[in-house]
Amino acid sequence: MPELPEVETVRQGLLKLVQGSTVTGVDIYWERIISGDIHSEEFSSQLIGNRLLNIDRRGKYLIFNFDHWNMVSHLRMEGKYEVSNTNEPLKKHTHVVFHLSDGRDLRYLDVRKFGRMTLVPKGEEFNVTGLKTIGPEPIPETFNLTVFNKTLKQKSRAIKPLLLEQKIVAGLGNIYVDEALFKAKIHPLRPANSLKSKEVEQLHQAIIDVLRKAVLAGGTTIRTYKNALGEAGNFQVELYVYGKTSEPCVNCGAPIQKIKVAQRGTHICVNCQKLTKKNSLPRS
Repeated sequence: MPELPEVETVRQGLLKLVQGSTVTGVDIYWERIISGDIHSEEFSSQLIGNRLLNIDRRGKYLIFNFDHWNMVSHLRMEGKYEVSNTNEPLKKHTHVVFHLSDGRDLRYLDVRKFGRMTLVPKGEEFNVTGLKTIGPEPIPETFNLTVFNKTLKQKSRAIKPLLLEQKIVAGLGNIYVDEALFKAKIHPLRPANSLKSKEVEQLHQAIIDVLRKAVLAGGTTIRTYKNALGEAGNFQVELYVYGKTSEPCVNCGAPIQKIKVAQRGTHICVNCQKLTKKNSLPRS
């Protein structure tokens, strides 16, 4: 699944390619991609004649700013955008095509069809489900350590699924949670309220550092991910635990292990990220 760094890289790529373009038509081949109160036929008709002014990002969501509307797009598992000439044949799994006035298309492809687009009047994008409760961006200006510490002290759930919820901090997915927890030397099954203030501070900084570096590297290429320019991300060369099962830990040499946490494949060093009886979740 594209996480914050991948979505940010897509945003930057699309801005270079289609910012300022005007929509002349929209073809929808899988109507369930369109969510919210505006159905597919109205979705298409309302966007005709609108110019794409900008593209913002909030967490893993892209927000396309048109003249009169905003479109919230979530790529989910396999969604991606490509820019093609209008006369080029459609690729398999193309579900939405935005025809542009300069003879090009902005095409949305999605193997699993899980992605969603929601068209809303300008200013109402943060009322869309998912954006209503999203946490702060993982940057120093918005991700407050004191608030983060206070919030974790009130939560008894395991730290990894809590971070994946997007309510405490935005943009983290499976890859970067594993990397941040490893960097902070925290086991993903630790109850959030068992973390000491120093550990919370280390985790807070690890989240900021890992995502910042991943954005600079253009994201991580896992399976089919490429950015809007067709380029693969490079952060996979900097991963320390994700996808490194049985490889030696860069800190201590112990083999990286893969376990299940909240039904998600999770990569850890059991030597660096210790889980003791004292800091474990109580057995049900």
